[in-house]
Amino acid sequence: MSTAPLSVGPESPSGPNHVAIIMDGNGRWAKARGLPRVAGHRRGADAVRRVIRGAGELGISVLTLFAFSTENWARPADEVSDLMGLLRHYLRSEIEELGRNGARLRVIGERSRLAPDIVADITDAEHRTRNNTSIDVNICINYGSRDEIIRATRSLARKAVAGELAPERIDEALFERELLTAGLPDPDLLIRTSGEQRISNFLLWQCAYAELVFVDTLWPDFGKEHLEQAVAEFRRRERRYGGVGS
Repeated sequence: MSTAPLSVGPESPSGPNHVAIIMDGNGRWAKARGLPRVAGHRRGADAVRRVIRGAGELGISVLTLFAFSTENWARPADEVSDLMGLLRHYLRSEIEELGRNGARLRVIGERSRLAPDIVADITDAEHRTRNNTSIDVNICINYGSRDEIIRATRSLARKAVAGELAPERIDEALFERELLTAGLPDPDLLIRTSGEQRISNFLLWQCAYAELVFVDTLWPDFGKEHLEQAVAEFRRRERRYGGVGS
């Protein structure tokens, strides 16, 4: 990707408004340095801080980060424990930093499997940042898109069976209101780090028309300059939404 700085004049291409990122490569970063995987996750948390700050500086309104998937429970128990410990630390220690960046935090995912103290920390962090307006930061924890879609479908089916909803009334807007991301705009740009080129059960419905950018940089090394390059690539593309280009 080009490393040229983004243009910022009145004729500059606009967007993206919502950027979603699959933060991949923590383990490989650690392995390449002979370190335990948790060291990569710790450095990955530093990258989160850099990217939130950088996204705000680039005028991105919504940033959604894939932190822990429903499939990640299958990882070794000690790694899952380390990740949950890092999550506790992040939720308790980053409130002031989020405030400095004007970031409003929202955690997206099924919370029932998370420890009660983590759920309490999530609720507290969301409450304490609720009035911040510079950027919405969504962190997906215990999130899986197929599970989300199934849950939304079940909810609508229950309403139909109960006679509360006629099946023919179900449309995209109604379905979206049942998703965990209800109220959020769809991502314009989806970035995955570490060179992998798949979306791994992340925002499958929401990313139907997102531009995809895959970068080789491992997540712990990712920073504002990499985000800027991905945004520049986004702005070079023509988004047609199934129509005919100009």
